[in-house]
Amino acid sequence: MLTALIIDDEPLAREELRALLVADTQLEIVGEAANAIEAMAAIHRWHPDIIFLDIQMPKINGMELVAMLDPECLPQIVFVTAFDEFALRAFEEHAFDYLLKPVEASRLAKTLERLHKVRLPQNIAALTPVLNQLPCHGHNRICLMPTADVEYACSKLSGVYLVGQDGQERFTVLTLKTLEFKTMLLRCHRQYLVNPERISEIVFAENGAAEIITRSQLRVPVSRRYLKALKDALGIDS
Repeated sequence: MLTALIIDDEPLAREELRALLVADTQLEIVGEAANAIEAMAAIHRWHPDIIFLDIQMPKINGMELVAMLDPECLPQIVFVTAFDEFALRAFEEHAFDYLLKPVEASRLAKTLERLHKVRLPQNIAALTPVLNQLPCHGHNRICLMPTADVEYACSKLSGVYLVGQDGQERFTVLTLKTLEFKTMLLRCHRQYLVNPERISEIVFAENGAAEIITRSQLRVPVSRRYLKALKDALGIDS
């Protein structure tokens, strides 16, 4: 049994697609989402095998949403849109298939037949970094933070946080793994990523570890495990 999530900002479009999908007795629709933020939360909660994803959505479109997903457990992606101009780019984004609205039952049936034959999920860990803005949760709102403004990212028990030049922590639904593969941020610790463009200095300790001082005078730990890779990425001779 495959599981699927429908992501579209138009309620009627979600309803019409659901009506077609329920005919497949080997497919379970685990939920729906009206925007990218809802979608990310739903994907983290249900881990669907497939997402049927609209491309044109407000603030964060379907292409950008794909770039924000965990690269190690990306579901199969079927883009659904009214505009065929996105077809080439959709497949460049590792889409499984591309459906035009209004979706025809016969065309969808062919997609589902192929989906039942493939191994899930796929892995896109080697994709080129593409994220230039990152979603952050604020008080009763969601804002997009330019990646270049991030001093560092850190993982805590309560989630992942982005820290800007003001030193404030902003919660994000993105994982450290996603940030590592899809942005310029570099791993410096099991729980930290740092923006190389915001590094002011690196202070080395006698025990083999180190500490980064950012341009905003924030301190970020560097563990011995990641020190050599960090120095190599920065072009620092060992």
